[in-house]
Amino acid sequence: MDIREKLLSLKDEKYKKFTSALIPTVESDKIIGVRMPEIRNLCKILGEEEKAAFIKDLPHKYHEENLLHACIIGKIKDFDKAVSETEKFLPYIDNWAVCDSLSPAVFKREKDRLLQKIKTWLKSDKTYTVRFALKMIMTHYLDDDFKPEYLELAAKTRADEYYLSMMIAWLFATALAKQYDSAIVYIENRRLDRATHNRAIQKSVESYRIDNTKKAYLKTLNIKENKNA
Repeated sequence: MDIREKLLSLKDEKYKKFTSALIPTVESDKIIGVRMPEIRNLCKILGEEEKAAFIKDLPHKYHEENLLHACIIGKIKDFDKAVSETEKFLPYIDNWAVCDSLSPAVFKREKDRLLQKIKTWLKSDKTYTVRFALKMIMTHYLDDDFKPEYLELAAKTRADEYYLSMMIAWLFATALAKQYDSAIVYIENRRLDRATHNRAIQKSVESYRIDNTKKAYLKTLNIKENKNA
């Protein structure tokens, strides 16, 4: 049984409908309906030769094949190889779910080198390449070795597409939870476009990591739509 057949054998019709509703940018017939634990388990049991052959076979037909591809890249232990395979795969990512599932573990060990790649990816004209770069900033650069310049990279990124705006909002909401003093400046000075600004506040208000006093203040910073403009 080949990999596609294995995925098809794991089909869950109810989960397919659920997934289709969450990912409207993907045609329903491209979604099998396989839960992520099943995909991760398949990733674990595949042999190295099977994995190598599979990730060379682009583009894939099904959404779950892309999720499996992301899972395989995530396990690569060599930084250069992980970057190479990521860059081969990024142009084929067509939805937020696959984009957000791609997170090579080795990246956290090479942050200086990764940052240079992130800066390149942010210049892409492909929505999900840019979203991936933003997610890498959010994942790896908002903790102990944080620098304000990382937020500047995000603030300067185009947010002209819904899935980019949502990621920038998510990143700033996370920054408000982890690096409040640096992040709040961007909200107070309205450095983000109105939609992204308000989404960041909404996500922050919904977060359990931000205290009620800060939430109350953030609510006062919402930008109201100028209906007379």
